[in-house]
Amino acid sequence: KMKKTTGEILDCVEIVEKNSRIVKNYGIWLRYSSRSGTHNMYREYRDLKLTGAVTQLYNEMAGRHRTRPRSIQIIRTATLEASDLKRVNGMQFAKKNVKFPLPHRVASAKRNMKALSSTTFTTQRPTTFLG
Repeated sequence: KMKKTTGEILDCVEIVEKNSRIVKNYGIWLRYSSRSGTHNMYREYRDLKLTGAVTQLYNEMAGRHRTRPRSIQIIRTATLEASDLKRVNGMQFAKKNVKFPLPHRVASAKRNMKALSSTTFTTQRPTTFLG
């Protein structure tokens, strides 16, 4: 164990992903200081890059636990396989046949046209079900 004053930062390098086009599961072990004490925690995130998963971590810790980034210490990070996931939220997206249905889509506006019809007011309701 060392004091902060005796340590020295030698190098600061951003980690670059080999393939940032595939969604991966990340596990992050961390320690944070709250008003009541110090807590250890394990979190799982899905993202394209490790830096994106760490950003999600900071945002979630600020929202759920009111923790500032200066009081969070990341102990370890790992890329997880689907079988290694522990949290239910990550498991539901790790299946091979996951589907994202798009019910009730609204037709978008074309260039120089209104979104749903050519007039501002109309007597017909928009058709949003495309199936």
